[in-house]
Amino acid sequence: MTDRSGPGAGGDPASAADHPQGDELDEVGDSESVAVYQRLRRVFGSAAVRGTNARKRRQRTPGGSVPFAPGRDPDRLGDIVQGLTARLGWDSSLAQSDLMLAWTEIAGEETAAHSHPTGIDGGTLTVECESTAWATQLRLMRVEITTRIAEKYPDAGVQSIRFQGPDAPSWKRGPKSVPGRGPRDTYG
Repeated sequence: MTDRSGPGAGGDPASAADHPQGDELDEVGDSESVAVYQRLRRVFGSAAVRGTNARKRRQRTPGGSVPFAPGRDPDRLGDIVQGLTARLGWDSSLAQSDLMLAWTEIAGEETAAHSHPTGIDGGTLTVECESTAWATQLRLMRVEITTRIAEKYPDAGVQSIRFQGPDAPSWKRGPKSVPGRGPRDTYG
């Protein structure tokens, strides 16, 4: 006597119904393939529904594929990047960074050696100078520098320029400041 302990074997009638054998297995396989076929037919459609136009090639328009015709040349990379920056709204930011990099060209070599732009905030270009004398000199040149910036970098949005001298220590603010006259000579 052989012991069949696999699915559908003697004892449990429920397990025999769950796992078909023999001819029943062929029917299940056939019904599964039919179900897959019907699903694909619903998704992609049948040839009768698509009609005869589905098999025809696309009609070519005369002159549409002529070499050297207008509109056939690829776009330049610079034009593509420029369009992308305009679409994303980067023109102002890029113009501001170009202005910062071209400070030598805007202010002149000698002036740029003693000053450098630190940033643009709210339409105001802040320039830090080496000394108060250079800050004063640049304040006198403000109109000329602003005009150059407006001509070369109109997208930067610079309306005014602030020139500041070197930072001096201040005893007016800070965690250890006290109200009063400040540091004085106490020796004496």
